[in-house]
Amino acid sequence: MNIILLQDVEKVGKKFELVEVKPGYARNFLIPKKMAIIANRENLAKLDEHKQREMAKESKLIEEYNILKAKIEGTNFRIGAKAGTSGKIFGSVTSVQIIQTIQNTLGIEVDRRIVEMPEEVKDLGEYEATIKFHPRVEAKLKFEVVGE
Repeated sequence: MNIILLQDVEKVGKKFELVEVKPGYARNFLIPKKMAIIANRENLAKLDEHKQREMAKESKLIEEYNILKAKIEGTNFRIGAKAGTSGKIFGSVTSVQIIQTIQNTLGIEVDRRIVEMPEEVKDLGEYEATIKFHPRVEAKLKFEVVGE
């Protein structure tokens, strides 16, 4: 059965690709979960329209992410943590604390799952984390852990 994928499906194909799969897989899994549509004449004719709409949406998102990236990279963040006399903090700084700091400083909400920490932050000092908004837009977030 020929179908048009509406999103990337692992081991099947990419978004808006015309692929052939077994009829049961298409009818029982891909189509009910809105991951694909049947590749008939009508849907093939609408395929270009879908692609144009999705590309416009994605370019708008990328513009918004670039604005957020500029705000984040232009700001130095400070995260307070309780620390001992040797500079070791009690516990560690997590992505949740970074998200809260971004929200308090800039008023931007970011999902904690897109924040990548380079290493465990267990000492006072300066660090850098990566925020992956989109496969093409990554922001480098510089933050300093200071003692409270």
